[in-house]
Amino acid sequence: MDNFSRSGPPLTTRVVDVLLPVALDHAYSYRVPRGTELKPGDVVSVPLGAREVIGVVWADNPNPDPRLHNRLKEVGEKLDVPPLRNELRSLVDWVANYTLSARGMVLRMTLRMGEHLGPERVRMGVRLVGEKPRRMTPARSRLIEILSDRLLHGKSDVAKEAGCSAGVIDGLVDEGTLAVEPMPRALAAPAPDPEFCAPDFSPDQKVAAEAMTALAAAGGFQVALLDGVTGSGKTEVYFEAVAEIIRRGQQTLILMPEIALTGQFLDRFALRFGVRPLEWHSELTPRTRARNWAAIAEGSAPIVVGARSSLFLPYANLGLIIVDEEHDQAYKQDEGVHYHARDMAVVRASIAKIPIVLSSATPSVETEVNARKGRYQRIVLPARFGGQHMPHIEAIDLRRFAPPRGRFVSPLLAEQIGIAIERREQALLFLNRRGYAPLTLCRACGRRFACTICDAWLVDHRFRQRLVCHHCGFSMPRPRICPHCSAEESLVAVGPGVERLQEEAAALFPNARTMVLSSDLITSIETMRSELNEIAEGRVDIIIGTQLVAKGHNFPRLNLVGVIDADLGLGNGDPRAAERTYQLLNQVIGRAGRDQGRGVGYLQTHQPEHPVMKALVACDREAFYASEIDARERTGYPPFGRLASLIVSAGDRPTAEGYARQLAAIAPLDERIKVLGPAEAPLAVIKGRYRFRILLKSPRNVDLSNYLRQWLAAGPKTRGNLKLEVDVDPQSFL
Repeated sequence: MDNFSRSGPPLTTRVVDVLLPVALDHAYSYRVPRGTELKPGDVVSVPLGAREVIGVVWADNPNPDPRLHNRLKEVGEKLDVPPLRNELRSLVDWVANYTLSARGMVLRMTLRMGEHLGPERVRMGVRLVGEKPRRMTPARSRLIEILSDRLLHGKSDVAKEAGCSAGVIDGLVDEGTLAVEPMPRALAAPAPDPEFCAPDFSPDQKVAAEAMTALAAAGGFQVALLDGVTGSGKTEVYFEAVAEIIRRGQQTLILMPEIALTGQFLDRFALRFGVRPLEWHSELTPRTRARNWAAIAEGSAPIVVGARSSLFLPYANLGLIIVDEEHDQAYKQDEGVHYHARDMAVVRASIAKIPIVLSSATPSVETEVNARKGRYQRIVLPARFGGQHMPHIEAIDLRRFAPPRGRFVSPLLAEQIGIAIERREQALLFLNRRGYAPLTLCRACGRRFACTICDAWLVDHRFRQRLVCHHCGFSMPRPRICPHCSAEESLVAVGPGVERLQEEAAALFPNARTMVLSSDLITSIETMRSELNEIAEGRVDIIIGTQLVAKGHNFPRLNLVGVIDADLGLGNGDPRAAERTYQLLNQVIGRAGRDQGRGVGYLQTHQPEHPVMKALVACDREAFYASEIDARERTGYPPFGRLASLIVSAGDRPTAEGYARQLAAIAPLDERIKVLGPAEAPLAVIKGRYRFRILLKSPRNVDLSNYLRQWLAAGPKTRGNLKLEVDVDPQSFL
């Protein structure tokens, strides 16, 4: 698209197309100022309307429309940052094409360099340079004593150490006793050393580590599945691939599903390589984010550990990608650009012609099928490190051994927890439900408390004393009087959440130390890491947690896991429900018995005969995957077929439903593709928006993205508050 101004250049002026990080799929044309050298990938500042924006030169435009040549605006300036490499620009194009997202929105994920922060503030320090002042005070004495080495100290640091205000320092500066000088910039962290601490591998680990090293050394595009049971040392094994990439002077990206949980990982990395890697996640300050972006683009960050967004950073020399816990749902982004980071990581590795490692104890069915068909190399770790046994798993049939009324821990499980505490071991109670209770109702009139703008109940959060909607964030104080019938003290909590479970654990074991781990109770990453350290150090007896506790933790004293409601994820109409339940319960029970003693897991269930429960109790992973893969193949669900979802939403129901029906009516006829719906979404209203869903299902070899592109191009335009979201390969069906 051409971008106009009134002043006109000569016909010989060079023109380039610049892609901007805005919700548009096309680039804008700009003329290049005389004396400026630009090439594809250069990061530039250009005018867009009344503002200046950062963009990327996407291509030369040798044939601009001659009628418009004298109305093109000029590129403002070329930024002094490394250009976006061709492989990253190709990834942007590929992701936009596959997901039907605007290229500008995909580009936005690559340009998080903090260009609007201004110059970095210089930190000031103070140094003792003169004689003691005539008037001395205790605060001045402490300050001068600390500064007696006549070295430069940070102003705020020395004030804190001396227990005085900044005014005391300023007074001594005015009297010539102290001088203020800029602090030198922090030295760059030393490079990770691949030989810093060679690990002591078991025979199985040694074979896998050699395969990892060979994969990294060979280079070229390869996908390897590192398939190891929980506690088998997968992290230490794939570190050997990282070590080989360091030796070759290239960069490694390690993707993790929950960046808040990487404290133990960072410590393990430092033990192996001598330093911590660079981090990338949403909790970084804008300044740190800008600093890290520059280090990645310049190539001075050899190792990056990050959340899914780190996949789109401009690595200078990327040599390896590792996707830890590749099966995890957190890799799917459901807002903005809808993409799955694991799948896009494979795409980036393919474009960049580098190896990629997918690591998991419970691979996704898609990855498992690719390994079985020989598309992915499988590297196996069949046993736990140090000779530890896998946990023994038992099902507790709640139809026969139900908890007492108003309780949720069965007597059998409570007895085993008591024994574990007597042995000075830890117990974990797992319930994937935040808050105190999922529903609050009035005993007098039966009113159920629901969100005012979502089709969802309000969750009781006793720690915060509020009823909260988990979909839009709406909350209200928990009332004493029913607002519907005015009955007093008539509100009751229905069902358990982790907060209620902690209350029950405290009643059953009054002398035990308990802790709740739940995402809504985390105030910061550092708080989370501190709580995890408390557990690892044995200062907690009973841990009560949501899925947050299922991923990658190592708690040495934890030998018992009780799953309070093992059936919770099985009845929601999700085609991946069995897979996700198996993975989650396998992972959470896998926290037990990793260090000493024999771990045991108890599944409280009303369906002990369900294939997932039978596979878990029998520790028969092969039976589960065989059954699940057979069911997917028979029904044509991924990975043997493809899905896409269209969500139509609007501020009122008739508008949303009318548009969805109009859109479905003009779907191109293709006997290979089933167009299902429109139907009201299971969560029919979110944030005041009414939602209808159309689901597309096709064989694996159909280009569903192209079909959608042609269909939507011919479809009615969205206007007003009407919104259409496209999700290719959906993971959520709500």
